[in-house]
Amino acid sequence: MNRYNPKEIEPKWQKYWEDNSSFRAADDAKEEKNYVLDMFPYPSANGLHVGHPEGYTATDILSRYRRMKGFNVLHPMGWDAFGLPAENFAIKTGVHPDKSTHGNITNFTRQIKSLGFSYDWEREIDTSSPEYYRWTQWMFLQMFKNGLAYKKKAKVNWCNTCQTVLANEQVIDGKCERSKDEVIQKDLEQWFFKTTQYADRLIDDLDTIDWPEPIKLMQRNWIGKSNGAELSFTVKDSEDTIDVFTTRPDTLFGATYIVLAPEHPLVRKITTADQKAVVEKYLEEAQKKSELERTDLAKEKSGVFTGAYAINPANNEEIPVWIAEYVLIEYGTGAIMAVPAHDERDYEFAKKYDLKIVAVVEGGKENNIFTGDGKLIASGEFDGMDNKAAKAAITKKMGGKLKTTYRLRDWLISRQRYWGTPIPIVYDPEGNAHPVKEEHLPLKLPTDVDYTPKGTSPLGSSESYKKLAEDLYGEGWYFEIDTMDTFVCSSWYYLRYCDPQNDKAFADPDKLKQWLPVDMYVGGAEHAVLHLLYARFFHKVLQDFGHIPKEVGVEPFAALRNQGMILAEDNQKMSKSRGNVINPDEVIEEHGADTLRLYEMFMGPFEDTKPWNTESIKGTRRFLERVFKIYQNEPAAETSKDLQVVLHKTIQKVTEDIENFKFNTAIAQMMVCSSEFQSNIDAFDEQSMKSFLQLVQPFAPHLAAELAELRGFGQELFTTWPTFNPELTKESSVIVGVQVNGKIRGKIDIAPDASEEDAQKLATANRNVARYIEGKDIMKFIYIPGKIVNIVVKG
Repeated sequence: MNRYNPKEIEPKWQKYWEDNSSFRAADDAKEEKNYVLDMFPYPSANGLHVGHPEGYTATDILSRYRRMKGFNVLHPMGWDAFGLPAENFAIKTGVHPDKSTHGNITNFTRQIKSLGFSYDWEREIDTSSPEYYRWTQWMFLQMFKNGLAYKKKAKVNWCNTCQTVLANEQVIDGKCERSKDEVIQKDLEQWFFKTTQYADRLIDDLDTIDWPEPIKLMQRNWIGKSNGAELSFTVKDSEDTIDVFTTRPDTLFGATYIVLAPEHPLVRKITTADQKAVVEKYLEEAQKKSELERTDLAKEKSGVFTGAYAINPANNEEIPVWIAEYVLIEYGTGAIMAVPAHDERDYEFAKKYDLKIVAVVEGGKENNIFTGDGKLIASGEFDGMDNKAAKAAITKKMGGKLKTTYRLRDWLISRQRYWGTPIPIVYDPEGNAHPVKEEHLPLKLPTDVDYTPKGTSPLGSSESYKKLAEDLYGEGWYFEIDTMDTFVCSSWYYLRYCDPQNDKAFADPDKLKQWLPVDMYVGGAEHAVLHLLYARFFHKVLQDFGHIPKEVGVEPFAALRNQGMILAEDNQKMSKSRGNVINPDEVIEEHGADTLRLYEMFMGPFEDTKPWNTESIKGTRRFLERVFKIYQNEPAAETSKDLQVVLHKTIQKVTEDIENFKFNTAIAQMMVCSSEFQSNIDAFDEQSMKSFLQLVQPFAPHLAAELAELRGFGQELFTTWPTFNPELTKESSVIVGVQVNGKIRGKIDIAPDASEEDAQKLATANRNVARYIEGKDIMKFIYIPGKIVNIVVKG
């Protein structure tokens, strides 16, 4: 073959890898394990667009690289197959969600395989298969038996069109993300997992894992641990008291108003007659909004005055009582004291509604804001006291109590839809809940179901489901008809990959010991809070129950990386409605899978958002064509010294860049190296050819495999990773800044291993540096090799 032809090369090697089970992870191998995991996809009807393979390509590069480094790599793929989109599609088209979902899985599988990703397909899982959700149900039962699963009436996001509960992230600007209809708050009996019991561990264990700091911060904020105090304010002309939670009891003397959550039980009781209409209207509007919208820091705060006043216990001043949607009934006491001089949110609210601002910490000013620490002022007997020390003192004096609260709420898992895991609870004729017996798992989804939304759970329409309950448990017994949130299914899937065929347990403990934790987890930052938090919760719970060995650690994902979004060429998010979706099938057809893989990694930093550019992809195709052409030539007897230096620097950089997810700069360096090879076509030997091809393999595996065969190297070439000679990668000189009394005054070009004497000669000879030291005594000369020169002069 004299011309690079991916249409011929790529199917050939994909078949070879499949026929030879090239990427099977060995459960009994002696090599050190490495578990590389993608956030598995939801198989939608639209198939993949070019944004999806970005993360998959990164993990494939890492997996191939780590296999070559001698690791036994587990790199699996599966399907997050339950969920509302499939059910809505079924309602729209009349095609059962089981049929449509598995048709989509077939298409997704074809597309993913066409990109040459090195997945162990023998470990493929599907969360909608009874073999999988049997264990999802079993885990629910463990929670139920241990008091972590319970049912209670709760206020939920409800979409009248979808006729189901929506998670907070499914509510956008007060509307359902799918139907675009207004979401209301509704009281329903719902099942919960007691995530709050694990709040402290979910915060503390973040310090043990290699995750992006913004993701850790989002989790900490979501859990929202606050240390503070509970204080009581008496309502004027009433026997009622308002208990508030505050993290700043030291600023009590500066509290100028109270804010209640719209749901607070005192709201209607204390609202005055002349404020009743405006309060009722505000309550109605607040009811339509989700918790995420109400607490959005970027949005302007709104509120309404109740007409009532409370007495500040510190100074007996009357302060107005307001209602504001940003205060949540579930957080703290559902009431806060507002100190606008020392809290940004309170300050913003006070300025908007022209409320009093009183500074009580030194550094604060009237009608201004100061959030730092200092000595108290305008605080009676506490004046002059350090504000931190005053927290406990003021709390005690006012008869309050120190307290810790959390923003985190228990996880509501009930869904009033069909296409999900049935909740394994059966009720006796009196309505008491009992766990379904383990020998009756999986409790399968019935097929005789009318899943058209009617406001009640579709499983309630199944006659076979009713009959099964009575056959198994007796007359009058009936199953729970809600299904589980799909986040439950995805909270433990990483465990099932360790032992996917096991029908006696969700996974064998020895296999969990072998593979856990996941060494690298890659996916979108949009899963920063919910999925990642729930998976961490599941890991800790199952470990506490003795089902995950302690030896694997307390966290499921040791390292996490997030890919940025790939936008369409119009710089907009790709969507079917905009008509700007780019199908990877079309790109592969025109340029080949290796070109697509390489381009997505070359577009920019992995974590950045970047737009697709059809013209730019041609550059990566030309690089592959250049590599193909280079390998049509016979190797030289030996590689020139100059080319050895370029190659070894390339080996060093590609190695470091893969480890650090800097794929774009690794590719750039390979392009530099290939250009040097092309320009010196008779100056590199067979070993150099092998080493460079080993570097190419994780990025463009089809081309690398073909060229290894062409040159007679054999596919065993890719069982090792090339090493570099540190002597050849040393820079002959480096640019070092020269400071005079701490300020940069010049730069020198110096050998990295130059002596201090050489550095001093070069630095003082620099024309600009000389201006600043001329006629002055050099008191000290400091040289940090390869980094900085600092000259300290007197006079």
